[in-house]
Amino acid sequence: MRSVLAAVAALGICAGAAGAQRDSTALSVEAIYGRHAFAGASLPDIHWLADGSAYVTTRTGPSGEDIVRVDPATGSATVLVDAATLARGMGQPAAIEDIVLSDDGSRALVFHNSVRVWRQNTRGVYHVVDFRTGRVTPVSRTAGLQMFAKFSPDGRQVAFVRDNDLWVTDLATGAERALTTDGSDVVINGTTDWAYEEELDLRDAFRWSPDSRRILFWRFDQSAIPTYPLLDDDSLYPRVRTLRYPKAGEPNSTVKLGVVTVATGATTWLRTGGDTTAYGDYLARAEWVGADSVVVQRLPRLQNRIDVLMASATTGGTRPLLTERASAWLEVSEGSPTWVDGGREFIWASERSGWMQYYLYRRDGTLVRRITRDSVDVTALAGVDPKRALLYVIEAGPTPMQRQLVAYDWRKSGAARRVTREAGTHRVSIAPGGGWLVDTRTAANIPPVTTIAALPGAVRPRTIESNAALRAAVERLGLRAPEFFQLPMPDGTKLDAYRIVPAGFDSTRRYPVLMTVYGGPGSQTVTDDWGGANYLWHQMLARRGVVVVSVDNRGTGARGTAFRDVTYQHLGIRESQDQIDAAKWLAKQPWVDGSRIGIWGWSYGGYMAAMTAFRGGDVFRAAISVAPVTDWRLYDAIYTERYMRTPRENPTGYAESSAQRYVGGLTASYLLVHGTGDDNVHPQNTIQLIDQLVAAGKPFQLMLYPNRTHAIAGGNTRVHLFDLLTRFVEEKLVGGAQGAPPAAAAQRGGGR
Repeated sequence: MRSVLAAVAALGICAGAAGAQRDSTALSVEAIYGRHAFAGASLPDIHWLADGSAYVTTRTGPSGEDIVRVDPATGSATVLVDAATLARGMGQPAAIEDIVLSDDGSRALVFHNSVRVWRQNTRGVYHVVDFRTGRVTPVSRTAGLQMFAKFSPDGRQVAFVRDNDLWVTDLATGAERALTTDGSDVVINGTTDWAYEEELDLRDAFRWSPDSRRILFWRFDQSAIPTYPLLDDDSLYPRVRTLRYPKAGEPNSTVKLGVVTVATGATTWLRTGGDTTAYGDYLARAEWVGADSVVVQRLPRLQNRIDVLMASATTGGTRPLLTERASAWLEVSEGSPTWVDGGREFIWASERSGWMQYYLYRRDGTLVRRITRDSVDVTALAGVDPKRALLYVIEAGPTPMQRQLVAYDWRKSGAARRVTREAGTHRVSIAPGGGWLVDTRTAANIPPVTTIAALPGAVRPRTIESNAALRAAVERLGLRAPEFFQLPMPDGTKLDAYRIVPAGFDSTRRYPVLMTVYGGPGSQTVTDDWGGANYLWHQMLARRGVVVVSVDNRGTGARGTAFRDVTYQHLGIRESQDQIDAAKWLAKQPWVDGSRIGIWGWSYGGYMAAMTAFRGGDVFRAAISVAPVTDWRLYDAIYTERYMRTPRENPTGYAESSAQRYVGGLTASYLLVHGTGDDNVHPQNTIQLIDQLVAAGKPFQLMLYPNRTHAIAGGNTRVHLFDLLTRFVEEKLVGGAQGAPPAAAAQRGGGR
């Protein structure tokens, strides 16, 4: 379960959005979610050449999107193939959604005409574009959409997934062959099931061997997973769509790893050991580390251990490389292991010190040293410079609200140098070889700006996307930046928080407060980062007299494992108590009207809003739950069991963590929102909660969005939803509150 507020808001970016309004008062639901008047430019989609000397991207030319090669030093671009040539080769003008380069950079796979599958645009059409000749040819001439196409390392073949089978096309002849033939609605080859995609972030599930002779792939057998029905009422007789969804304690897919020889189609299955049943282990990662060696990461169902195995692609045999253990849970870290020194050593992520850190190991699994410093969480491995032995990581420092790029010499433990200097959040792309840094920097009231600079110093950066229109629009709005502070708990623990206050804020007047929460394990809402559309909505509420506050409760991320793991096996209890205590503290402040405190959230945040309001009683005047989990027995196995173990092992924890248990404590006005097509947090959660609310005699408001997914989007949906939320907040919190601006009702522009 990802933070929907973060995923949906992204960076507030929507390509082709309308220009921002010049009127500084035109901050409305319609402007934000309907016209996208405050959306920004698309960030550069950068594809580095293998040697890091240049990158490939798209630029708008006279006839559409051209594919260009860019010199990172000067920014000069050379057109590799223009839009007109692409359109002729594809038989139609087509928006380029992704580019996959061959290893030698002479050709690209262009992905377009995709359809949305689950939460990603993963199925579409691929064409091969030869930059030397300008020739454009389809990867497949057979009907059906393709997934995850990629060149063989020698550039002679392209492999892809279609209809849950793995295929390969010979580029010289155009002939295509199926390497697996049992793909169906139940058996999946080369891509993943719902749970692996959502909770292990694994979708592209096949890998070419370095010598181009073999392909490593995952095979999923979903036959043991019960199906969940989603009802489509938008017809005379409702239609039922089913998906295989493994709930907590229920069977998962049976998964195994195979290595298929491309020339013959013969498959060797890796003997990964462990429990291979539908109640057993997860094969979360697998990568080639040589022409015959594969490294596999295996997790038990409880996800409190990672076994790293070295496998032979020829024999299928495996040997243990290392084992990582935790008293609570572990999550797979992207980029770990990262192989260095020609594959003789690797860099591994571990929380064994109580903080996420990186360690250097020899190929035989012998620990050499810790590389990064303690007392700060490293959130990502950004890149390596093998010549200088530099490891580039993103750290949650100097405060947990920021993300900064730091370089470590992996030969010298703790030898660090901060690369990015501006406060805020940095999202980076480092060229292969570590020669160039592309840095997208944001801050709480500053939209994204992307620059490029030479490493290791990253001096004299050159701007490649200024986002000038959005920045100007934000400046015209005259917004007050969020104010960060630490909020004390009764036991002395200080929680990170921010507040967004109205213009002309008077600390001696009392304002209504709306708390915004996500609060799930390892997440954060209190970050020095641009919050996109939902941030602007919060600013809009501030203009109408509401102080918006967010507090990162215990259990959230970037403050070490002791702070995070306190919620283990008891989700929602410690977190909601922190939010209740935060509301009580706020109520004592001279700028807060303690009788008008509300809370809202989406997904895990919707669950938190329910738990907090139900357990907090008259501390809260209003609460909004959008797409909430209301009982963890109803959510998927991988996510839920990571933090709760199974219902059989932890029945008390599941019972105490159910929001349905606490409905008797509800005194706040309560709005409950769900999409009936939500394949992630099923509408069953809301239906069961309604049953308990009715049984307890509790009044509430309900809005169901027909066939809308967990994002509750599409067409006019977002405008309708946020109009609804706005009216609810104004009615329950703003009306008559001391400190509300007299013209609050008149400022509704765009409201419905």
